[in-house]
Amino acid sequence: MDAESEDDEDVNEIKVDAATGETSACDYSFKLRVPPSVNDARKALQDLQSLLKPPHNKTLAGSAILSPVLKERLTQVKNFLWLYTDTHDDGTTCPENPVGGHWSQAADRAARNTGKAQGVHLSRCLQSWAKAYIEDRTALPHCKQLQKYSHVDDEDFAAELKLHLQSIGKYVRAQDLVDYLSLPENQARLGMSKPICLRTAQQWMTRMGYRWMKEPHGQYSDGHEQEDVVRYHQDIFIPAWAHHQAHACKWKQDDLTVEDISTYSDPFGHRVVIWFHDESTFYANDRRRNRWVHKMESAVPQPKGEGASLMVADFTSADYGWLRSKDGRESARVLFRVGKAQDGYFTNENIVAHAAKAMEILEKNYPDEHHVLVFDNATTHLKHADDALSARKMPKCTSATWGVSITKKDDDGRPVIGTNGKPVKEKIWMKDAWLLNGDVQPLYFPDGHDKASYFKGMAQILVERGYTNAPNLPAECQEFKCPGGKSDCCCWRLMYTQADFANVESNLEATCHARGFDVIFLPKYHCELNFIEQCWGFAKRLYRKKDRSSSEAILECNVIESLDSVPLLSMRRFSVRSLRFIDAYAKGLNGTQAAWAIKKYCGHCMLPESIMKEFDDFHPSDSMTSI
Repeated sequence: MDAESEDDEDVNEIKVDAATGETSACDYSFKLRVPPSVNDARKALQDLQSLLKPPHNKTLAGSAILSPVLKERLTQVKNFLWLYTDTHDDGTTCPENPVGGHWSQAADRAARNTGKAQGVHLSRCLQSWAKAYIEDRTALPHCKQLQKYSHVDDEDFAAELKLHLQSIGKYVRAQDLVDYLSLPENQARLGMSKPICLRTAQQWMTRMGYRWMKEPHGQYSDGHEQEDVVRYHQDIFIPAWAHHQAHACKWKQDDLTVEDISTYSDPFGHRVVIWFHDESTFYANDRRRNRWVHKMESAVPQPKGEGASLMVADFTSADYGWLRSKDGRESARVLFRVGKAQDGYFTNENIVAHAAKAMEILEKNYPDEHHVLVFDNATTHLKHADDALSARKMPKCTSATWGVSITKKDDDGRPVIGTNGKPVKEKIWMKDAWLLNGDVQPLYFPDGHDKASYFKGMAQILVERGYTNAPNLPAECQEFKCPGGKSDCCCWRLMYTQADFANVESNLEATCHARGFDVIFLPKYHCELNFIEQCWGFAKRLYRKKDRSSSEAILECNVIESLDSVPLLSMRRFSVRSLRFIDAYAKGLNGTQAAWAIKKYCGHCMLPESIMKEFDDFHPSDSMTSI
């Protein structure tokens, strides 16, 4: 097949204006019947070779912008022109190259040499591309950008689909679009002639802003609205926090390394420093899950389970960072290996000992500051002394045997195990109560009494406090469901309302108060108020980047190194975020509203007084409920 016998075909190429960089369509199909001369083809071949591989001492303007597809096409055109121009000087064909000087035959040979299936089509494309380049060196065979129209580009059409997906609810699928658009009435209303496939629906979901990914999670809000949590939050925590925070160090919003002296006040005679306490566990097999994985990588065996663990307990403040001595030799950090065969479990005794260790460092290194220790509202932190006042399980009447049952311990403080393999129990007396006038009230009859050493019982204790009708009251209401608004319906209810029984200090509070340290317990379920949680997260992100090892020594080394790498500036940023949450709750916002306000006023320690109105304006349909 030669050029004279070929049929005309519309073959348009893209012409690039060298001056403006704009493109325009050029039609060279009318010249397909007339092959170019061999000399013109040789000149074009030389320029094409320079374009594909410019000399080292010269950079061509177009060589740096060749896309992979364009470079491949130009290489094919170069091979085609080489076959066409490989002739004798007089223009006759060489025996070694029978297609030399024959335009269409050379194009067919070049197309077959590429090994591609579309040989005839590629041959015609090579002829068109070569002629265009011979006529105009800027007419390069760029890929055409086809302008395709999609129904989802129509805003009304996309809005209809989004409305349908919203009506389905939270868990939507691409198949929902397929099903919706398969109904004839929907196709007619939306101007479609046929349904769509699942792949098209997936593409439309992406173009409408949907992504198949893990659902983003915010802060935990479980228990935020419980009555006792709200009451403690508003009546106890926020007033105590405001009392101390007003005299603590504050940092400038635009530079957290500079103290804001204008906000400083000193009622205690020295500055207040607030220390947050918490525990966290690091696991040997906790490593990064996401990374760039080469397609040639195959699955490798992984260790089962989380591996060895190491629990860390520490204190931190926005003023100094991790609690340690000024010379860095002493640290309040405690490393604990949880388990029966290791260090046991972190109990209230360990918490109290940890607090004592921290207070010793603070007294020695920071004696001129007033320190406040903040703990989570956990049961291990709130444990009372074994003989602390408690109306729970108290009998109403006198008892010769009643006492507080505790686990007997040996001289080393370890539980005594009986012959049955269980800890041995013993009973001790409950400590004395105190009356409103400050007098001590023993709960057991004194020596010389007819019932010496007997427990008095709730009725007698209440009589001594002026409740003469106590012997006529039941010990407790049925299932302890007392009538609303009553405090004298039963003995237990009366005992629970007594000041000395209601305000019993925990072991932790008693230990800290005895050494002049104040204690604040965070509200339950409010981990966002403790900025040390974010310090743990920062350290674990660094820890997960380290190499996995089964050695507990390396585990401990990696944990310490990761914790010490948390910058003080980051800790202050975390502290500012917690302060914004506390301020939001103090202004009456609930968990959802507080999360919105924190994001809006990122970087501010305090929220504006108009924050409630701003939330109403931004969420007009939301009902405002106070925490």
